[in-house]
Amino acid sequence: MNNPASTDILKELTKVLEARKGDSPDASYVASLYDKGMDKILEKVGEEATETIIAAKNGDREQIIYETADLWFHTMVMLAAKGLSADDVLAELARRFGISGHDEKASRK
Repeated sequence: MNNPASTDILKELTKVLEARKGDSPDASYVASLYDKGMDKILEKVGEEATETIIAAKNGDREQIIYETADLWFHTMVMLAAKGLSADDVLAELARRFGISGHDEKASRK
């Protein structure tokens, strides 16, 4: 289940996103998102989510992968802006692993 390459890329991307917090908005796309604030970051997450949904509806495998990568990337920017990382989300997924989805959802009430 755990592909070392996939977790390595998430860790590397997390490092890059953290490093970009100190960069000039003119020098880095990520730094420009941080500079524009959470509303802009959330706008990008929403835009990428919509594009992912459209790609899935259209059924083009390559486009689904491409748009999902954009969605994950911008979601990771959002997490980093909030002081969180993919590790936090992975830990939550690990916590839920082996628990019925119905049971997990019911526990949130």
